[in-house]
Amino acid sequence: MFSASDIKLLREHTGAGMLDCKKALTENNGDMDKAIDWLREKGTIKAAKKEGRIAAEGLTKIVANDKEAVIVEVNSETDFVAKNALFISAIDQIANAILNSQVSSLESANELIIDGETISTMMINLTAKIGEKLSFRRFTRVSKTDNQVFGTYSHMGGKIGVITLLEGGDSSVAKDIAMHIAAMKPTYIKREDVDQEVIDRESKVIKEQAINEGKPAEIASKMVAGRIGKFYKEICLNEQDFVKDSDITVLTYANNNKAVVLSMVRFEVGEGIEKRQDDFAREVMNQING
Repeated sequence: MFSASDIKLLREHTGAGMLDCKKALTENNGDMDKAIDWLREKGTIKAAKKEGRIAAEGLTKIVANDKEAVIVEVNSETDFVAKNALFISAIDQIANAILNSQVSSLESANELIIDGETISTMMINLTAKIGEKLSFRRFTRVSKTDNQVFGTYSHMGGKIGVITLLEGGDSSVAKDIAMHIAAMKPTYIKREDVDQEVIDRESKVIKEQAINEGKPAEIASKMVAGRIGKFYKEICLNEQDFVKDSDITVLTYANNNKAVVLSMVRFEVGEGIEKRQDDFAREVMNQING
């Protein structure tokens, strides 16, 4: 009905275990395609051969209703797959499933049911179908009151996604500020939010730089105050020059529109993931060797 080489081939195709492959072929009278489907249906395919690969491409997706907004990031190995209709549909389904639930952790989100299967199983099966390692990496939920407003912005087709939450103002103001955040990548909203440890570390660096420039230690210490102000301007949203009008800060823009920025979430696809650096020849060989 089937041979040992058939089992080996199925294992190479799916990354499933030897015994699982044998059972799949047994259950499907040696039909390779049906055996692959059977493994997918049983959730047996773990994409073992792909586990070591790096998924640092992908998309973010933002969905919102009157009370909550959710941003998710799902990763793929290549930008090509991130444009795949199945991939785009999956991230949309995941985002909406989370929005319509009360889950607060990635673990619980992975157990949500979409079309009869958990998100975790859905990702395993989609990995097997598309042929690349896929990863549901993270999500954040933001809630608002009736007096607050969301701003959402997706840049480069979803490579960067931003949610802002404002007290006052309106959705257009909130979106403008979200666009600014996408472009300028602030870490904090205001200087009071910056950890003292961060300030101490930066102050030490600034002082050492001044001393290395030949300044006496006493003068170098006095220079810290001036240069730390520039540091705040780099990392604090309120102190940055507004991208749509560099004559004013983001804080001034918000004040002019009777708004206060309460929170911000910025996802950039693949941030913090160390991307593999392969030369072209090695990349081709990796693909040939599966």
